[in-house]
Amino acid sequence: MFKVFGFYKFIKIKSLKKNKDFLQKFLTSNNIRGTIIIAKEGLNGTISGRGKDIDKTTKKLKSLFLFKLFDNSNVSKSKFQPFHKPKIKIKKEVVPMNLTINSKERNMETHLDPKEWNKLIKNKDTHIIDTRKPFEYKVGTFKKSVNPNINNFRDFPKYLNKLKKNKPVAMFCTGGIRCEKTSVYLKKKGFKNIYQLNGGILNYLKKIKKTESLWKGECFVFDNRISLKHGLRLGSYSMCSGCRMPISSKDKRSNKYEEGVSCPNCHDKLTETQKSRFRMRQSQVYKAKQSKKKYIFQKEFK
Repeated sequence: MFKVFGFYKFIKIKSLKKNKDFLQKFLTSNNIRGTIIIAKEGLNGTISGRGKDIDKTTKKLKSLFLFKLFDNSNVSKSKFQPFHKPKIKIKKEVVPMNLTINSKERNMETHLDPKEWNKLIKNKDTHIIDTRKPFEYKVGTFKKSVNPNINNFRDFPKYLNKLKKNKPVAMFCTGGIRCEKTSVYLKKKGFKNIYQLNGGILNYLKKIKKTESLWKGECFVFDNRISLKHGLRLGSYSMCSGCRMPISSKDKRSNKYEEGVSCPNCHDKLTETQKSRFRMRQSQVYKAKQSKKKYIFQKEFK
């Protein structure tokens, strides 16, 4: 069983290249896979490995960057290793919004636990915003939520500037970090009633009972598990090898779905040359399966 640890921390970081090189070696030597983004404003990542190795890594992150607690973290389990390799990426921001923030700007009074969140979003006057990308929204979301239909988070402020300041705003995302930036932005714009789901969707699905849940569908995650259900159990979605978009069992019944080649989302967008190339790639996948060798789109990458 693998332990999957998602986290973020807003903290000033210097010597990005030096820290990247160190972390890359540390993760590799401790059999940790996943992605960590480092920027001058902090850390954001999801990593996976055996329990003791994850614990060792979280302790190292705290000692390396001199902090005691993550701003937020979530833990789940996976029967298979959900990442192919360790990646450390240097970015201008941990979440691209042309806005850098620090821990002092976070307003913890507006972070609601799952039960408080349910009460808020049941209020008909509450504007519920799904801050994630459209394809994530399609996999699952909260009842009565609105998705701005924005693929680049840098464009999100354009949508936010249209909101009415007198209505309560309730925001959510997968783990909470996108809402952190959004809430700081709205606060600077003069909004008063801004709330976010503490720990994001993953915390909600982990703690709230399914009978009390206001969530519809599954939650997309950026690893080879693809999606998670209540209790953070493995979901039913797969990944299209043609466009790298999540696909449901319904999508697979479409005549536009071809394993390893296309799905309803990309079938009409791909050229015949691309489809031919993908079919050739898929034939190699079939051969690898038969010989029990690893292949690039293998889900259970051990």
